[in-house]
This record gives sequence, C-alpha cells and structure tokens, in this order.
Amino acid sequence: MAKLFGSRGVKTTIITTPANAPLISKSIRKNNDLATEIDFKIINFPSVEAGLPEGCENLDVVATSMEMTMKFFKATTLLREPLEVLLGESKPDCLVADMFFPWATDAAAKFGIPRLVFHGTKPFVVPNLPGDIKLTRKQLPDFIQQEEETEFTMLSKEMQQAEIRSFGTLVNSFYELEPAYADHYRKVLARRAWHIGPVSLCNRNVEDKALRGKQASIDEHECLKWLNSKKPSSVIYVCFGSLANLCSAQLREISLGLEASGQQFIWVQWSRVGGDFVKREAIEKAVKEVMVGDKAVEMRSRAKALGQMAKRAVEERGSSYSDLNAFIEELSLQRCLKGRN
Repeated sequence: MAKLFGSRGVKTTIITTPANAPLISKSIRKNNDLATEIDFKIINFPSVEAGLPEGCENLDVVATSMEMTMKFFKATTLLREPLEVLLGESKPDCLVADMFFPWATDAAAKFGIPRLVFHGTKPFVVPNLPGDIKLTRKQLPDFIQQEEETEFTMLSKEMQQAEIRSFGTLVNSFYELEPAYADHYRKVLARRAWHIGPVSLCNRNVEDKALRGKQASIDEHECLKWLNSKKPSSVIYVCFGSLANLCSAQLREISLGLEASGQQFIWVQWSRVGGDFVKREAIEKAVKEVMVGDKAVEMRSRAKALGQMAKRAVEERGSSYSDLNAFIEELSLQRCLKGRN
C-alpha cells in the first residue's frame, strides 16, 4: 500500500517495530524510485510488559495458543502512547491502521486526523446480505460459537465500533470481484470504502515478489524445483492461511483425502482458528472436481478471468486505480477544509 501511495507522489511513513522492520524495509530499499516517498518510524514493541517473551512482535511467533495471542493483542494496545507521540510530531493527513487496532481511531481523533481501517476482507452479518448465504453453526469459528463473553469477543466488538467511527475503510480487493457487497457496504451500511487492491500487484517482477515476507527457506527452493519439473496446471496448491487451527484428526483426513485423489499437490501447514470437520472422502471428491472433473476447465477459466480482471483493476483507469485516486483527492479536500478552519 505504501508503494501504491508512493507511485502517486504521496509521501508515506510506515510505523513498525524492530523485529518487523527488516521484513518491510528490504522491499522498499529495492525500489529506489520510491525511496524518497516512503519513510520509516520504529517504535518498541512492549512484549515483556504484556507477559510475552522478548522479541515476540508478530503473530508468527505467538500463535501457539489463544492465551499467547490475547497477550499479543494486549501488547498492541500499549503502542497507543508512542503512536500518539509520532502523530503529534508529524501531523499526517490520515492514519491507516489494521482492523485489529481499534484504539487507533481514538488516537487519530485526538489530533483531528482521519483514521482509515485496513481490511484484507470485509466482515458481514449474514442476514440481509445480497445472495443466498447459508452457514451452519459448526462452520463458525469457536470464539463466535461461545455464548459467554471472552477477551476475543470483546476485541471484536471494539473493532466493529472503531470501524463505524473511523473515516472509512481501505479494502485489499477490487470492485469487480464482489460488486454486490461493495455496493452494500457503501450504500446500505452507508460507510466510506475504497477498493484499492490487490495491492500485491504493484510488485511487477519476480524479484519484488520474492522480497515479500520472509526469506525463502531451502524447502521452499526445493518446492520450486519440483514445481518446475511438472506440467502446467497439473499441481494443486493447498493453503488455509496463517490463522486457522487444524486438529490432528483433521490434518490426517486432509492428507489422506489429498493422497486418495491421485493428484499432485503442494500443501502449506500452519493455522489457528478451528471450524467444521471435513472428512477425507469430501476432500478427495473436491480435489478431483477441481483438477480432472467435468467442470475443471470451466473453474480454471473463471479463476484465470478473475486474475486478469484483478490486473486490469490496478492498471491506469481501472477500478482500483481510480478508487485510490478518489481516496487521495478526498484526503486533499479534507486538508483544504481543515486549513480554512
């Protein structure tokens, strides 16, 4: 996102912590043309004060239990004071903060600065939505199924309230992917939102893409060598993201289902929030349908079309490109209005 702002000549400051800084700065340093537009401010992460080991500054290293995760979120609330010091000194036109930092809304408001919520996805209540959305109770995460109030449900409520009071939302998606929901968010819920994604598409070449996140391990290089030896569209990639937790029995069902499908696959293995239990037969059936079923070609074509649509969205005059311009113009207008007052 900082690169996108930089590409429009907007100066951006990334606020991060010591352990996370190297993961971000290597990508920025690579783009010398944007180096003057992107600055860094580093504030210490209060791991020890929140009951975490020294150096625990992101979810990758604390996701062993919900207790550790909640201590991590508690630590993030202690970032408010040093953030306010930075906001008071730099007086930016806006503050973009992840949805898991609900306190950022009040921190920005203290200095009359608009706070934008960053969403990789948009959360919705299932009733009164476009389309026919049906979920069973078992498909919901454990923390939602629990009737008693927990630290996490309290945090979720704070996030929702902070979002309602924020200036608006920046969404890492593009309008054409989910137009009914984008319109619902803006028109029915009456909330400002700008779809500026997929933001990762600003990484145009292989080297830029490789600089995202952590350094590749030997295993990852071996995976690439193995993939390069296979025919196009012959391998399925399985990944549940970094925030889902699969029990041993579910992991076994997935592995047996993948093997039974007879298809080549690469499976990435780390998650945290549990959900419904899926049996091996269903997994085998789904993999076969995607890879060799009657509708496999149609599904691949649709996925490819969506990929092309995403690329067009971030190109000049595309929907995400235009939304980013509209957002910057809105900020410029806010600055002018503030100057008059």
